[in-house]
Amino acid sequence: MSKRHLSQQQTQRIRQLQEKRISKASQAGPDDDAHLDPPGTGLVIARYGSRTEVEGLEGPHAGEVWRCHIRSNMEALVTGDRVIWQADTTSQAGVVTALLPRRSLLTRPDPYQRIKPVAANIDRILLVIAPLPTVSPWLIDRYIVACEHSDIPVLIVLNKSDLMQGPEADALRERLAEYHALGYPHIEVSALGDLSTLRPEISGRTVALVGQSGVGKSSLVNVLLPEAAQRVNIISDNSGLGQHTTTTSRLFHLPEGGMLIDSPGIREFGLWHLDEDSIRRGFTEMREFYGDCRFRNCQHQSEPGCALRAAAEAGKILPRRLESMHRLIAESKSQ
Repeated sequence: MSKRHLSQQQTQRIRQLQEKRISKASQAGPDDDAHLDPPGTGLVIARYGSRTEVEGLEGPHAGEVWRCHIRSNMEALVTGDRVIWQADTTSQAGVVTALLPRRSLLTRPDPYQRIKPVAANIDRILLVIAPLPTVSPWLIDRYIVACEHSDIPVLIVLNKSDLMQGPEADALRERLAEYHALGYPHIEVSALGDLSTLRPEISGRTVALVGQSGVGKSSLVNVLLPEAAQRVNIISDNSGLGQHTTTTSRLFHLPEGGMLIDSPGIREFGLWHLDEDSIRRGFTEMREFYGDCRFRNCQHQSEPGCALRAAAEAGKILPRRLESMHRLIAESKSQ
């Protein structure tokens, strides 16, 4: 299936339309909607179909959370979006009238081959992994490529550190050390123990939890925010895979400052919506070797004079990462 990209003219038209909506909403007078309070800025806490929960950021409704309708012909809203909204005190509901510019947006493809936004205005992605369910380096690479494409820094959080015993634990720590050397730091935590190493990493930031089901994302939220009362499921004894407990992304305020977005568990973070060059750019350690191959159209597989294969043989890049890049590109082309 071919990938659809907006032209520069289409992108500019959408941006101009959104700017007009923001200006109009901000200047709305008492006669525009007599039953609505004056417009103000708000923060999307969660999204449910055609409605959303918005927290007021200013004015008489600051700190209040309202269930809101969304005006038609608006771009899809996601958790973390900042919007212009108006409260309707007669119906105890609100209406979102405009979307404010985003500084970042995390997206993923859904099972129907459409691009689905996950969360917006994120400062850092917390990629949560665990000894169980067994973590695959291919899955970690998928998440990292997605974060690089969205230009959002990533921190790998190894949860369930109390289970880190034996040779499997040593192998996992060696793998994490490889990612650390590539510029992707990691920390070890346990939702059953002390999270003192995690709290400084999220304080004052807007962070999003991602990772396959069963790694303990909701358990971490429960420790950080007991009042959130997130449901926790037990890993299936038969499949070894986690059972989905979170059904929609939701934003929580942290006591130390900052915000946390808990997103639905994702077992397979597909990248079919990214083209070949985008996937290659996601492997940052290989960028310096692009363009050094003998042939300009080198596919970095069996061609003579390939700079990437030479770098892998010389230990300058990890062979398994080169293999991972080929695998992700092949998967993207097969869709």
